Amino acid sequence: MLHMPHQPLPVAAVPPQRVPAREDEAGPWHAEAVCRRDEAGLFFAPSKEPTAARLSREEAAKRVCARCPVMVECREHALLQPEPYGVWGGLTAAERRVVLARRRRREVELRKAAAADRIAKAG
Repeated sequence: MLHMPHQPLPVAAVPPQRVPAREDEAGPWHAEAVCRRDEAGLFFAPSKEPTAARLSREEAAKRVCARCPVMVECREHALLQPEPYGVWGGLTAAERRVVLARRRRREVELRKAAAADRIAKAG
C-alpha cells in the first residue's frame, strides 16, 4: 500500500537506544537532532511493514535527515556502534552496511600499501 503525501505514515515505537550516551564539550550532539522533535517514529519500521510502505517511510525519514544540523554526527554514531536498525544520518541499515564494507576494504588497501611502502624503503 503506497502512502500519498497527504496521508500520515504508520510509525513504530522508537527503541530506547536511539539516544546515545556520548557527549562532547558542547553537549550531546543528539540534543540538536531534528528527529527528536516529532518525527522519530519515521526512523524505525513497524513489524511486518510492506515494502512499498517501508520505502516511503525511509524516504520521508531521509528528508528529515537532510535538514538536520547533526546529520554527519548521527551517521558516524550509527556506523561506529554499529546501529543495526532504522534510518540514522540519512542512511538505512542496509546502506550503512555498504558504507562499513567499503571502509573495511579501504583500510585493508591502505595497510597493504603502507606495508609495501615499508618494504620498498627497507630494500
